[in-house]
Formats: sequence, structure tokens, C-alpha cells
Amino acid sequence: MTIAYTDVNDTLRRVSLSGRLDIAGTDAISLQFTALTASAKQRAVVDLSAVDFLASIGIRAIVANARAMQQRGSRMVLFVGENGPVAKTLSTTGIDAVIPMFNDLAKAEEAAQA
Repeated sequence: MTIAYTDVNDTLRRVSLSGRLDIAGTDAISLQFTALTASAKQRAVVDLSAVDFLASIGIRAIVANARAMQQRGSRMVLFVGENGPVAKTLSTTGIDAVIPMFNDLAKAEEAAQA
């Protein structure tokens, strides 16, 4: 599991995850993921387009960070791109009703800043 980020502008950060977001993967990126979403940036797009597998522990980490951001008056949205298995997992579990999910990166960034 790898994690990277790009500061799109002064108020938006894109956090990109790739690999397996299972127990080992989530443990590997958990602290850095929390730090990147808890930074001074106002909004975040979490890019899941390169995630090969999304387990419940990975979903919990995403939801926990999204809730923490919301409590600070910030916002997280998810970008899945053409990653059908991850999009289906998020839709099936209802996470897409809690955290907005997008196939288009530009729309995700726009929604994060709205």
C-alpha cells in the first residue's frame, strides 16, 4: 500500500492511495493518511482509482477521517475513476451516501471545494 499527496491549491489536497487497503495496507498508511487529512488544508479528495482491494478496515479508516474532517468544518470526497470494484464496494456498503463519490477527477475537486 502506498500513499502520496498533491496540494492542488491553498485549500485542496489530493491524497492518492494505491494497492490493497486491507489490514496490512491500512496499518501501513493509517498514521500518514490521518496526518494528511488533518493538515491545515480545508478540503480533500481521496483518490482510490489505484486501490486493488478495499476491505472493511480500509472503509472504516476513510469514514473516520471523513468524519474528523467534517467535525473541523472541512470536507472529503472520493475519486474512484474507472475502478469498478471499489466503486461497487462503496455503493454496496452505502458509503457513497455518506461521502460523495465521483468518477471524474475535475468534478470531485469541484465538489470538494463547494
